[in-house]
Amino acid sequence: METMANSMKKLRFAIIGTGFWARYQLAAWREVPGARCVALFNRTRVKAESLPREFDVPAVYDDVEELLQQESPDFVDIITDVGTHRHFAELAARHTTPVICQKPLAPSLEDAAAMLAACQQAGVSLSVHENWRWQAPLRELKRVLVAGGIGPVFRARIDYCNSFPVFDNQPFLKELEQFILTDMGTHILDVARFLFGETDRLYCQTHRVHRDIRGEDAATVILHQQDGTTVSVNLSYASRVEHDRFPEAFVLVEGERGSVELGPDFWIRITTATGTVSRRCPPPFYTWADPRYALVHSSIVACHENLLRALRTGTPAETNGEDNLKTLRLVFAAYESARTGQATKIY
Repeated sequence: METMANSMKKLRFAIIGTGFWARYQLAAWREVPGARCVALFNRTRVKAESLPREFDVPAVYDDVEELLQQESPDFVDIITDVGTHRHFAELAARHTTPVICQKPLAPSLEDAAAMLAACQQAGVSLSVHENWRWQAPLRELKRVLVAGGIGPVFRARIDYCNSFPVFDNQPFLKELEQFILTDMGTHILDVARFLFGETDRLYCQTHRVHRDIRGEDAATVILHQQDGTTVSVNLSYASRVEHDRFPEAFVLVEGERGSVELGPDFWIRITTATGTVSRRCPPPFYTWADPRYALVHSSIVACHENLLRALRTGTPAETNGEDNLKTLRLVFAAYESARTGQATKIY
């Protein structure tokens, strides 16, 4: 009975950073039995003080060291600017506290590797909140591919192209020297790995269409997979297209015996010699989700379920730090290719 009681005990966690996404992270955690937020940190304390009342969080701190000492959480969920991820992860590791960190994991491969090493040396897990691959239609697409009905895949395309005013909610994105590849490329290149496995080389070109931003807002990445599959990834926040359906990603996969397409409004169409079969795979609905981000917000819950299961069982999360480092290698290899105009090998 004691073992069962311990297995049912809620894990106590703290959120570090209470910016735009923290509200939705908290709401999603409340959908997952077995975890309770006991503390929030924000360097500007007043910016965090509205969330405790809304989400019944008992404590707010403006000092992370004090939070870790006073609360001793079972894990922390880091939702701060990417440039601070290493600092907070290493601090948590020094307190032997498992870490969940938002994507992108770090602003460089060196920082990401250091975060992973710090957690490994402390004997705690490092997981990445990479929720995009947990979207309901993408999970269903993966099941179709695993079933093998379209045969071995030889070519695929992933399109994330829209004109959503992303800078309205997150104006800091305008100031990033590296934008869409680190912001959305981290998500979509991770989806490419989830669906099609690992890459051995890639080629990338970027564009800056909006003139009032510093980084790139459109990119095309051609991936050569280890099994010989070619995957094209198109990213853009500057595209006026017929099916302008932020935040949906569209996928077309061609196999030796047919194709499967994830199209607008979550429709999956499987075409073989016998014809086309279609079904709609919408995401779950949550009342707290912003209608503009509902597809993304619903995937946070599924991602949290996997992360919490990993923390409880001691097994790696699907999006653990070591796995996510492979995604980051693609992101930075894409920048290197765009800079040099040459294909880049993935090591």
